[in-house]
Amino acid sequence: MIREDWDNCADSEINMHQTMCKANISNRITNAMIILHTLSAIAYSMRIMMTDVDVSDRTSKPPFIHKMELPFNVNTQRTYKMILIMQTVYVVMCSWAAGAVNALLLTLILHIGGQMDILHAWLINFAPQDSGRKHELITTDKIIQKHQKIINFSKNVENLYSYIALLQFASNTIMICSLAFLIVSAIGTPDAVEQIIRTLLFYAITNLEAFVFCYAGEYLNNKSKAVGNAAYNSTWYNLKPKDSRILSFIILRSQKQLTLTVGKMADLSLEYFASIMNASGSYLSVMLAMQ
Repeated sequence: MIREDWDNCADSEINMHQTMCKANISNRITNAMIILHTLSAIAYSMRIMMTDVDVSDRTSKPPFIHKMELPFNVNTQRTYKMILIMQTVYVVMCSWAAGAVNALLLTLILHIGGQMDILHAWLINFAPQDSGRKHELITTDKIIQKHQKIINFSKNVENLYSYIALLQFASNTIMICSLAFLIVSAIGTPDAVEQIIRTLLFYAITNLEAFVFCYAGEYLNNKSKAVGNAAYNSTWYNLKPKDSRILSFIILRSQKQLTLTVGKMADLSLEYFASIMNASGSYLSVMLAMQ
């Protein structure tokens, strides 16, 4: 659908404007997410990278970013630093992969939103023409086809991300609790600042991932409502009876809003994000009480 929409966007100024606008927003968001994930990965690795370690001391193992068993002895600073650099690159690439999943979701949802904005503009400007019935029918057919393409595409996105969102929210809830517990527990310790700085960016990224999914669901829901409102506010009562009945089906279909779900169990929205944060806060209180 995206390729077809880009092929057809030159047909009118509104199509080109909305498609380009959403593409530019997607590009900025993707770049911002990649930068944030890179910073969080580097902040996570920096403490060990900056630590002065005596690798010649055989009484203790040198610290690594990820604990691992090596098939050779680390007996030089150069070898040790090379291993840390490779581990840092691995952490950054894993962070990029997680960011790419979120960026792809936002890109798809923003594209759907742009197509809904185009449909919204068509419905606002929709009116019977003096030239006769033929032009009305073609315009009505375009509106119906555009609406159905949007519905089908949003269903494909929902099928793709529904269980990804379930896994994401299950892991994010645990990580938000654990990271918040580490931050609270670090307060008052000698290396509190170091631990908080190391954990804070990672905590922010974890919250951002949950927020991205919930915002995408809220955005899709609101755009779906806007299409129904635009159809109702159009001059459907001035159309010929056949065309007004067709347009009434769009109004009826828009009442069943497009959504993203968590494993087909709950709709993603900002309200759901608030409930996740409340649940995480409750679990954190229990963990602190058991400490």
